[in-house]
Amino acid sequence: MLERLSWKRLLLELLLAILPAAILGLLLGGLAWFLLCAVLAVLFWHFWQLMKLSNWLWVDRTMTPPTGRGSWEPLFYGLYQMQLRNRRRRRELGNLIKRFRSGAESLPDALVLTTEEGNIFWCNGLAQQHLRLRWPEDNGQNILNLLRYPEFSRYIRQRDFAKPLTLVMNNQRHLEFRVMPYSEGQWLLVARDVTQKHQLEGARRNFFANVSHELRTPLTVLQGYLEMMNDAGMAGRSRDKALHTMQEQTRRMDSLVKQLLTLSRIEAAPVVDLSEKVDVPIMLRLLQREAETLSSGRHTISFDFDSELKVFGNDEQLRSAISNLVYNAVNHTPEGTHIRVSWQRVRDGVRFSVSDDGPGISAEHLPRLTERFYRVDKARSRATGGSGLGLAIVKHALSHHNARLEITSQPGKATTFSFTLPPGLIVQADLAENAVH
Repeated sequence: MLERLSWKRLLLELLLAILPAAILGLLLGGLAWFLLCAVLAVLFWHFWQLMKLSNWLWVDRTMTPPTGRGSWEPLFYGLYQMQLRNRRRRRELGNLIKRFRSGAESLPDALVLTTEEGNIFWCNGLAQQHLRLRWPEDNGQNILNLLRYPEFSRYIRQRDFAKPLTLVMNNQRHLEFRVMPYSEGQWLLVARDVTQKHQLEGARRNFFANVSHELRTPLTVLQGYLEMMNDAGMAGRSRDKALHTMQEQTRRMDSLVKQLLTLSRIEAAPVVDLSEKVDVPIMLRLLQREAETLSSGRHTISFDFDSELKVFGNDEQLRSAISNLVYNAVNHTPEGTHIRVSWQRVRDGVRFSVSDDGPGISAEHLPRLTERFYRVDKARSRATGGSGLGLAIVKHALSHHNARLEITSQPGKATTFSFTLPPGLIVQADLAENAVH
């Protein structure tokens, strides 16, 4: 192991240079000149080593230091070891920064690093997506110049970050901002997308409001008739009418509760066993008789289905989806409408559709038809006993079968509700039998 540079070593080198010069000077005469030449030689040698060091540090910059002699050898070696340690530390720091940025990119939040003045010096991908920042173009820009919202500017300038700030952005997304110290003179700004949370909260409020409204009406009717029957005796036609109305309202509440339970049960099952064989043709034969009974001759109803076409899935959920579509067509189309129900194999799988030549549905209503309690004609729906939950049940039941409800309508001409189950759900035995025939 090389010795460290010390004054003893330097003194030894000087003595080794002066001692021969002193001996020669005593023997040959001219002691002073010999000593001066020895000292100049030592100085020139040190100057030459110093020049090699300077050239290596500022010109060459290779990892391998020049060959040092004497007292300069441990100095060159020490600098070389220091350079190795610095490069190793820079490499470790670079890897640490990469891991930090990789972890920051994996977070579900937008992250922005700024100075206390608000100047940006880093942001992740979600910040570029949600906050419309550009990186590295926005490096050094003040965040208040890029997010021009009065509430956000007040939040940053007041520097009271005990509570988060929720903003509705220009793209109608809700973002929750939090600011926290990151290091000395730096801030970490975190923005989380809470749009779905606000939507769910709004849906929850609407759900309870609608349920309360739907139950209040029949309960008010029942309470009114019970008070009438309690205050004064009712007999004859008045009593029969009151009992009939109370039975209707009771059935309406019972139907609403059943549909709520069905919808809750379907939504509460994130994974559905699709290995059960569902005999859809038998289901359609039963539905045809029920639809004709429900229609009582007010509609022309035709069923066109492949009697051998069965699928894998959940029998209860598929029955709910198909029956709701058929009953909706009977209940919500006027007298004289022709209703066509189809269950046929198509190129993309197997398609079920219910179409009618009724008055149709306006385009502005189509995107909202599967919302809970949404009705196109509220007065007519209540008159026919509709709760506005049927299509919501259909939507969630189909999502468990990798399918979605498709609605097409031309006002004044026709409306079609349909869905297509993927080929993987078709019972293969039925395919083989049909191929033989």
